Amino acid sequence: MSCESANEDCLGWAARDSSGVLSPYKFSRRVLGSDDVSIKITHCGICYADVVWTRNKFGDSKYPVVPGHEIVGTVKEVGSNVDGFKVGDHVGVGTFVNSCRDCKLCNDRLEVHCEKGAVFTYNGVDVDGTITKGGYSSFILVHQRYCFRIPENYPLGLAAPLVCAGITVYTPMMHHKMNQPGKSLGVIGLGGLGHLAVKFGKAFGLNVTVLSTSISKKQQALSLLGADDFVISSDKQQMTVKKFSSQSLISSNLDHDFHWFHIQKQHDLAIGL
Repeated sequence: MSCESANEDCLGWAARDSSGVLSPYKFSRRVLGSDDVSIKITHCGICYADVVWTRNKFGDSKYPVVPGHEIVGTVKEVGSNVDGFKVGDHVGVGTFVNSCRDCKLCNDRLEVHCEKGAVFTYNGVDVDGTITKGGYSSFILVHQRYCFRIPENYPLGLAAPLVCAGITVYTPMMHHKMNQPGKSLGVIGLGGLGHLAVKFGKAFGLNVTVLSTSISKKQQALSLLGADDFVISSDKQQMTVKKFSSQSLISSNLDHDFHWFHIQKQHDLAIGL
């Protein structure tokens, strides 16, 4: 399909109403633009945002909603101005597929805060005025600026969560220099974000302590993910005995029992995701 050809049919899974129930849905993607990359989707992760918009929890869902913004696959076609990707490349797409790329925030590489509004991967308004539809589908179009290359030897199925949950953790860690070997890191909550924070922390050479209310996650934290210590945060005695301290704290769950400001006083840096 060339940039001048007709829209191409796409098969996806869509929610038709706030029940959030997904069912097969056939629709047309817009015409491939000169700066676009067309991606054949092989895998798409599940994010809680998918639940939010398929169930209209913010009251702004535009049905039918095709969710999914942890997208990976292979390049099936590129526009005439695309020079960084070729057919067959392994690539990924995250939470947005376009922006104005002209405002101050875009020029400062903060495109997600685009003054004219970033084009989100689904439930957003695309360049042709249609509503964007996400990765629970057979293929997707994205501006080349927001298409990420994935190493050919990295399993695509494992890469999908990294373009949302992975970036959510990785970005603040890099911004706040939480990648320096020898530093200590506390991770509150061992869910989708928390376990990636542990993995990044260990890869960066940090001393990582996991704080969780679930004793059942202790073995996973220590044996599978390689954390250095595990603390039951709801156990006041254990918290006192451990005298937990850290240079940096990442909270992947703000619904915890101890006071947030108390945490901030005890540590150099506290980040809520």
